[in-house]
Amino acid sequence: MKTTAPSLAVEDSPLTPFLKRLTAYTSGGPFLDGYILTIIGMALLQLEPQLRLDAFWTGLIGAAALIGLLVGGAIFGYVTDLTGRQFMYQIDLIVIIIISILQIFVTSPFELALLRFLIGIAIGADYPIATSLLAEFSPRKYRGAMMGLLASAWYAGAVVAGIIGYLLLASGPDAWRWMLGSSAIPALLLVLGRWGTPESPRWLVSKGRTAEALTIVKQVYGSRATLDDLDEPASEKTEISKLFEPEYFKKTMFVGLFWTFQVAPCFAIYTFAPQILDAFHLGSGTDWIIGYAVINIFFLAGTVASIFFVNKVGRRPLILGSFTFMTLSMLFLGVIPDAPSWLIFICFAAYAFFSGPPSALDWIYPNELFPTNVRASAVGVITALSRIGAAIGTFALPYSLQTVGIGNTMLISTFITLLGLVTCIIWAPETKGLTLKEASSIVLNPK
Repeated sequence: MKTTAPSLAVEDSPLTPFLKRLTAYTSGGPFLDGYILTIIGMALLQLEPQLRLDAFWTGLIGAAALIGLLVGGAIFGYVTDLTGRQFMYQIDLIVIIIISILQIFVTSPFELALLRFLIGIAIGADYPIATSLLAEFSPRKYRGAMMGLLASAWYAGAVVAGIIGYLLLASGPDAWRWMLGSSAIPALLLVLGRWGTPESPRWLVSKGRTAEALTIVKQVYGSRATLDDLDEPASEKTEISKLFEPEYFKKTMFVGLFWTFQVAPCFAIYTFAPQILDAFHLGSGTDWIIGYAVINIFFLAGTVASIFFVNKVGRRPLILGSFTFMTLSMLFLGVIPDAPSWLIFICFAAYAFFSGPPSALDWIYPNELFPTNVRASAVGVITALSRIGAAIGTFALPYSLQTVGIGNTMLISTFITLLGLVTCIIWAPETKGLTLKEASSIVLNPK
């Protein structure tokens, strides 16, 4: 598709040191998400006997952060569109630090479930804040890679959580407390790193604050840059109801559904990986941790690969191919749960690797398909929609393993992943090489 390049100064900007720093510190939110949602799976090994957790409390504690993500995304995406990206960019991390420390002192399942819910709200708030800020500063040539790096950061957080959890397990029966409290450390580092980040000039223009926007544009992109380079409509009103009007409803449903069908089985597997690997007889004692860590590396490798392919291959072919291989991998695990261990491991590794590109597109698609005045709201609402499925899947997985077994549990996951593939076949657009204005003007299936 031929594009209208509005500016060498903005949309065709080089990858400056500022943009690299912004990408790094914006990625901190997904890193914390991956860390916090993964470390609970390892902590549950000690939590279950110590706090005498039954299937209800195990599922609820595992899903509580996801439920919080739902609430945080839905509320604070809209708040971010109203009040700006910069202010909220710091506050949510301070909340994560406080709650992380409080988890060290819990004495009951209810207390832990409540704190996991609250920390989920803070993480959910960071999704629309940070991703909107990054999308609105990023040049089109690098936008896919910069946004894709957020997904890599999620899996990097999960890998680090696995390492920290493994090291802490040997410290005694209260190691789970230090596991849950350890997320305060990266959160504190991010607060320091994010300090001084400027407001999004696109958001400022959309609110009529043109003088402030021009100052930031010239600071970031150079003295040649002007507000015309942004190609951003001025003084547009933020109304979250627009997401459910005909112009944007298909986009909301498309991203919300494919994100849901991708993360519902993925988050459940991540949270209860020890139990799942044990059901497949992959290791005994703590040997499963090695397999778990290696599978995490495949998750990370898939997201890193997506950074290189998202612009070369294109958004649509990448997501269709990935969902196809994810579905086939999960189908094999469901049909032949008694296959040799090495073959089961290969299927898990394949599922993990091909989960990478959809994870990257979770961030790329909503930030490209919606305009500035509702971009954070869209990311927040869609995050909430996706986490409904993820929370249900995570809560239900312990029951599923107990009642229908590992094979049928994997078949249920296969069906969910297949629905994601069908959604993408029907609606997935191509936004490669487009400016934010061009991408947000796309109409899905106009006929």
